[in-house]
Amino acid sequence: MLKIEENVSLLPYNTFGIEAKSKYFARVCSNRELIEVLTQFKNTPTLLLGGGSNILLTHDFDGITVLLSSKGIAIQSENKKHAIVTVQSGEVWHDFVLWALNNNLGGIENLALIPGSVGAAPIQNIGAYGVELNAVVESCQTLNRKSLQRHEFSNKECQFGYRTSIFKTQLKDQHIITQVTFKLHKMPHSLECSYGAIEQVMEAKPKTIQSVAEAVIAIRKSKLPDPKTLGNSGSFFKNPELTNAQFTILQNQYPEVPHYIINPAQVKIPAGWLIEKAGLKGYRIGSVGVHDKQALVIVNYGKATGIEILQLSKHIQSEIKNKFDITLEPEVNII
Repeated sequence: MLKIEENVSLLPYNTFGIEAKSKYFARVCSNRELIEVLTQFKNTPTLLLGGGSNILLTHDFDGITVLLSSKGIAIQSENKKHAIVTVQSGEVWHDFVLWALNNNLGGIENLALIPGSVGAAPIQNIGAYGVELNAVVESCQTLNRKSLQRHEFSNKECQFGYRTSIFKTQLKDQHIITQVTFKLHKMPHSLECSYGAIEQVMEAKPKTIQSVAEAVIAIRKSKLPDPKTLGNSGSFFKNPELTNAQFTILQNQYPEVPHYIINPAQVKIPAGWLIEKAGLKGYRIGSVGVHDKQALVIVNYGKATGIEILQLSKHIQSEIKNKFDITLEPEVNII
């Protein structure tokens, strides 16, 4: 039965560990409950939460927060090469990765230990260590917030890009992803092990989806703080994509700059490298700071407010702009 609560603390529901209250709060476990709450609060501002791992709350929310908690993983069909798997939006992303590994299904092993929910993953087109989610998404099933009609978006219709999708651009706040359908690989499966850190960790180990996932987990644990002990939202900024002309200017000044060629006209460089080069790795002011092991991560050392974290992020952006003439874009959604 759907339960509406009032004046609920969102502290347990965001990985930054920010204290903010929502005027109303509902945990929904089915499409029926989701439609019920959207109907009841159709003229009320609505904040959707999954794992709360990609948001920064800067104030109390004067509306209703809806926590998507639907569960379920099911193989819809399969052949010798692939399995079509449908996953409910409330599933924890890493739990789904573990399920795939246990069922010897590949394609998402490089995305192990990324925080958040399955329903939020396509919005951001999560990616790590040479793999992006769009490589395995078949379709996203959604509910239109206004019409309450169900829709299905094919991979192409999702308009995936680097850390973005149609749900983050032209259809932002218009659709709620209720389930995602994936096309996962059966063995043998071509593995992505070329990312430098994975190669170093694996070395002479047998290359399987399980060993790749183990390497990714080890790398992430060594570099990234656990949100349960140190509030954070993972990578705060996107890695900037430069034109060849911009990159040439930067490389002339810093020949050692790490980079990845996207296409003949664009080059991607690590935002973390820029932040570290600017002398901000480990920088701290009060209860907020830049993590001392991974400069791309902003952390909450205590009872920091969302405003304090936002102010630090703007300071970082300003320093990078002044030093490199490069604009960093937040990956985190700022509420």
